[in-house]
Amino acid sequence: MLQSLDYALTALPTLLQGALITLQLTAVSVAFGLVGGVLLGIARLSPLLPLRIMTRIYIDFFRGTPLLVQIFMIYFGLPAFVSSLGLSFSFNRFVAAILALSLNSAAYLAEIVRAGIQSIDLGQREAAESLGLGPIQSMRYIIFPQAFRRMIPPLGNEFITLLKDTSLVAVIGYEELFRRGQLIVASNYRSFEIYITVALVYLLLNTLSSQAFIWLERWMDPTQKAKRRPTPAVADS
Repeated sequence: MLQSLDYALTALPTLLQGALITLQLTAVSVAFGLVGGVLLGIARLSPLLPLRIMTRIYIDFFRGTPLLVQIFMIYFGLPAFVSSLGLSFSFNRFVAAILALSLNSAAYLAEIVRAGIQSIDLGQREAAESLGLGPIQSMRYIIFPQAFRRMIPPLGNEFITLLKDTSLVAVIGYEELFRRGQLIVASNYRSFEIYITVALVYLLLNTLSSQAFIWLERWMDPTQKAKRRPTPAVADS
């Protein structure tokens, strides 16, 4: 038992370095995915039928195919296709991982954004129009800020899901948390101790991420904001 603990503690610094890389991979992918998801979500609500159809095809493709296949398609498939055209092209592992995760995340975030926008009462749009605001201004100042507060819980779920899915980029040799664990096991053959330590590190990352989104949801709650405002002093009569 003590020997197993010793193996786990010895591997922990290397695994924590991998955890930082995993967090970096997740944060960058979610940031790019959120930008793409907002654009796709708004496009899903566009009055232009061709735009809605193209957006739906993108979303259905990336939500309907395994992320592992998408990683292989981008890292191995795209260079092979470009090479067939007589051009030389190869992907950096980090860039390929970010691209695959971001494209996949954008498809899921697009549906979160669409649902968040549609959840806002129609009266809010009508009130914005009565104030003379155009569609873009209404979306920017009235609709989207309210919708974003409602998106926080599903955004948190998507962040945690993507954090776990980063383990799939180990198949292209990118050394995040899970891949670091594989390399350690290959050197000392203590698979149980190392993989249980990897699982506990993932659990810690997911728990901290969950708590961060809970705090963000409370911080953006209008009722909580009202409580945080200082109460004006009442003047003596």
